[in-house]
Amino acid sequence: MNTPSSDIYDFGFHKCRNISSPDDDAVGRRVYSGSAPARSVIGLEDNENVREYLVDAKGKQKKSPTLVHQAMRKSLRETPETFGVLNSGTVIVARGAEVDDKNRQLKLIGASIINGSQTRGELKRYFESRSPDEISEPSIKFEIIVTDDDDLIAEISISRNFQNDVKPISIAGRRGQLDELEKSIQSVEPSAKLRKSESDLLADDNFVDTEKVIQATFALLPESLSPPHGMSLDLSNKVFAYSQKTRCLKIFQKLADEPDSDMYRAFLGVAPLAWSLYRRWKSHQGFIGTNIRSIERDNGRVLEVPDGIVFPIVAAHAAFVYKAEAGWQLGKPSQLSDEEIISVAKQSYMEIAGHNPQTMGKSKACYTSLMQITSIYAKLLRNTL
Repeated sequence: MNTPSSDIYDFGFHKCRNISSPDDDAVGRRVYSGSAPARSVIGLEDNENVREYLVDAKGKQKKSPTLVHQAMRKSLRETPETFGVLNSGTVIVARGAEVDDKNRQLKLIGASIINGSQTRGELKRYFESRSPDEISEPSIKFEIIVTDDDDLIAEISISRNFQNDVKPISIAGRRGQLDELEKSIQSVEPSAKLRKSESDLLADDNFVDTEKVIQATFALLPESLSPPHGMSLDLSNKVFAYSQKTRCLKIFQKLADEPDSDMYRAFLGVAPLAWSLYRRWKSHQGFIGTNIRSIERDNGRVLEVPDGIVFPIVAAHAAFVYKAEAGWQLGKPSQLSDEEIISVAKQSYMEIAGHNPQTMGKSKACYTSLMQITSIYAKLLRNTL
């Protein structure tokens, strides 16, 4: 989760009222509301928000302006005096605040925008694109919530952004539900950074595909694991790991909410095994000569094997996953060669999936055909442990 800032930010306002409710007063929370010059929000951070300004998220890959961005630009360009009533305003969180009514200023401690990053981004663009004599400064509405409750800040940020269709990955990241998973993956890839926000999804940086890590891990989890009470999850049918990305993330979030559960701890232990296995099979050179047309090649070398072929292979390896004193292990018997697995996968691809990788990834029969071969060798593994 984000580290709270202790910086003091001078926030100028036109009018400011304390609108704290009895519930707020009871827990020492304060809420202010009012109007302010638009420049007051320009220098604010948005590190507590679930999303940054998406058109240019901290120098990352730009996303095209949405209709909302275009509407704000039109309002600022043509009728800046109405911007304050057309715009829904900016919600700010601070860990402390002092009101100076005489100078019409709020001194905010650890302030961050939690809803309104797009507004701030468009205002900044407006001010930077015009000379001072061209600018008619609009006003904006604001709400400032003063609290030092980090969990509440995260929940406010999420709930205030739901109307903008925040991606589930941003919610999971903001709640800190991906932090332990990232540390787990770093055990095999020390420099790995999981994607934790919608802004990360737009980046060219070397972020690890978080949802793919979660999907691959569900594919590799052994069937013997029992989900927490009340959770519906059948690990004997691994098709969902390939075909239901959103469901996998939601199930993981539920597991993360029960951090002491056996399945969650197992998930963290198996995740680095799953990610390493997935990456190895995505570019496995053993597919050279198989004539599988959907495999991407360059000068004869395998560049990328489709997920629809990889996931049944990863799921078949679940038979070899076991827990030892040193943690979760993947112990494929030496008698089972990768060539034998590829041969079975090719047969399933051709005869069951009709040469279609998407069909293979969604076909229980394809998973079963590969699991049949690994289950035989798994007995040999158990006899040697």
